[in-house]
Amino acid sequence: MTDASRASSALTPDTPVDAFIDHLKRVVGDKHVLTKDAATRRYRTGFRFGTGPVTAVVRPGSLVEQWRILKACIDTDRIVITQAANTGLTGGSTPDGNDYDREIVIINTLRLAHIQLIDEGRQALCLPGATLDQLEKALAPLGREPHSVIGSSCLGASVFGGVCNNSGGSLVKRGPAYTELALYARVREDGALELVNHLGITLGQGEPETLLERVERGEFRPDDIELDRGVASDPDYQNHVRDIDADTPARFNNDPRRLYEASGSAGKLMVFALRLDTFPMEKNTQVFYLGTNDPDQLTELRRTVLREFDTLPVAGEYMHRDAYDIAERYGKDTFLTIARFGTHRLPTLFKWKSTLDSLAGRVPGLPENLSDHVLQRLGRFFPAHLPARMTEYRNRFEHHLLLKVSEESLEQTRRTLAHLFDGTQGAYFECTPEEGKKAFLHRFAAAGAAVRYRIIHSEDVEDIVALDIALKRNERQWLEQLPEAVDRPLIHKLYYGHFFCHVMHQDYIVAKGTDCLALEHEMWKLLDARGAEYPAEHNVGHLYTAKPALTSFYRDLDPCNCFNPGIGQTSKHRGWKEDASAPHTPST
Repeated sequence: MTDASRASSALTPDTPVDAFIDHLKRVVGDKHVLTKDAATRRYRTGFRFGTGPVTAVVRPGSLVEQWRILKACIDTDRIVITQAANTGLTGGSTPDGNDYDREIVIINTLRLAHIQLIDEGRQALCLPGATLDQLEKALAPLGREPHSVIGSSCLGASVFGGVCNNSGGSLVKRGPAYTELALYARVREDGALELVNHLGITLGQGEPETLLERVERGEFRPDDIELDRGVASDPDYQNHVRDIDADTPARFNNDPRRLYEASGSAGKLMVFALRLDTFPMEKNTQVFYLGTNDPDQLTELRRTVLREFDTLPVAGEYMHRDAYDIAERYGKDTFLTIARFGTHRLPTLFKWKSTLDSLAGRVPGLPENLSDHVLQRLGRFFPAHLPARMTEYRNRFEHHLLLKVSEESLEQTRRTLAHLFDGTQGAYFECTPEEGKKAFLHRFAAAGAAVRYRIIHSEDVEDIVALDIALKRNERQWLEQLPEAVDRPLIHKLYYGHFFCHVMHQDYIVAKGTDCLALEHEMWKLLDARGAEYPAEHNVGHLYTAKPALTSFYRDLDPCNCFNPGIGQTSKHRGWKEDASAPHTPST
């Protein structure tokens, strides 16, 4: 038994906080245990939503360290929230308020950014800190790519975040991120911590630490890998999304068909390794930029493509003109940063941004979120960043669609667009490579633009109501019409999304003085009446209520409620108990 293991065996729920912190530091080193408010701020505050106090943020540098930290938390009866890049949009990887019945430890896994390619690159074995950008770069020399390539889910996001949240991404053919091949820890109903190896890789016998070392070092042979064990992506999605007359959505977080152990787990397990399929890289793609003032034109295009095309499009991204405008002004610095530095620099830039805001918070008179005010002002000094033809279409058309197709369907796409978009109501052009790149980057800058708007106009804005919805596959009236009473307090309605999958992101910027929670609940009623599901791909976090199937899944995974309690507005208490006497201070 190692010194760290012996020390861990002495930990109990009665261990003083100082002794617990000292133990964490012995495991990972002093600089990787953060306890001061300024140091933990960026880890305990969600990108859009969620915040709360924590006892510590711990950053393990190996799977063995991660296991030891987890064991220490379980032994001392502390809550564990696992987090990678913290780029989620629903607060699912941070605390929410101060009404938990135990102390919270965030285990941040970004130091564990390791990837091993197996089966000649047809699959990847990823550790907890691996990012989609990192995986994309590792696969590029082999002519392959990960499940998600570029999108709101990919700007600095982790591979694990996609799988654990059933994220769908922007690629039409691939559906939600999914695998049945995982190595994870769970706490059984009797409180015992166990390591479960469902990777489909033979690791031999030994204690959990021994097995975790073997995985991290890649100490297994090709013969140890079972290539016919389980699936490592959604095998049925292409047929599923093509069923345009189905009365249910194509993909959504509450879909029982894609809830399996780590997949959709939302932090209710401690996942150490995932095995995932990779995909042949799309070659010689072409982006078409479409504009129309008639949403029925886009409906007809979607149904025609899904019904008749031999090869599905690579991506089909919708953007309303209002979302276009907000993203152009309030997402400009995001656009320019990614265009100049790439997505792999975003975690570092987020760190600098958080540090600046933390320092500014100590100076009286400086605004909150100082970095956002600075970046917004700096953006004004840069010239117009969007192509002229996009600007022309913005002026002519209310509805915009970015359609990326592979070489196999290029001529079929041209014939279809020439027939459906003849210039009377809508039009299109074939993008140059530079125009296509900028069009998609602009679309994905929209995901954070509403947040920036709220910060800059805080005196007028109460908050953002952000909905992530999956419409029925047979839905023709996809553009919502809100009742006047619901529409009245809205300053802006920002609509964008993955059009062919019928997954829409709808961000509402709400006027000061409005009860945003009541407003959101009214919107839920409208969605229920339309047969929509929500959330579609960002998971419930602390914004949405987990429906019965999802709640049951969480309880089966985590019967003691040790991991990420409160997710989906479920119980925050040990054993899933409710305690009405606990004070609740909701996060903002």
